[in-house]
Amino acid sequence: MATTHRRKSKAGTRRSKGDDRYWSARVTRESNALDLDKNVFTLSSPAKIAASLKRSAEHSTRRKAKPFQSAMSMLNFYINRAGKNLPARRKSILMRAKQELRAAFGRS
Repeated sequence: MATTHRRKSKAGTRRSKGDDRYWSARVTRESNALDLDKNVFTLSSPAKIAASLKRSAEHSTRRKAKPFQSAMSMLNFYINRAGKNLPARRKSILMRAKQELRAAFGRS
């Protein structure tokens, strides 16, 4: 007697077109430490990126570290997770944002 096996569909397991493929995208979007401004890492000015991160870090009530450390950690996290897919121009802007962030917190 041959039995046929049916695949059971798993409700909710299919990804919609807007879902993130990587856990790092979810962390950037839903970080429990900072409420980031939307598209903060796509801004064209290092000073604006630093100012946004500083504002987010200082206003967060959920962060576990000091504001400077939280802001710098989120910036480093984004740079490291983007890795070799990050264009040189964008990486240069983000690296300058680190300098701006240090200056904004009086650490330069």
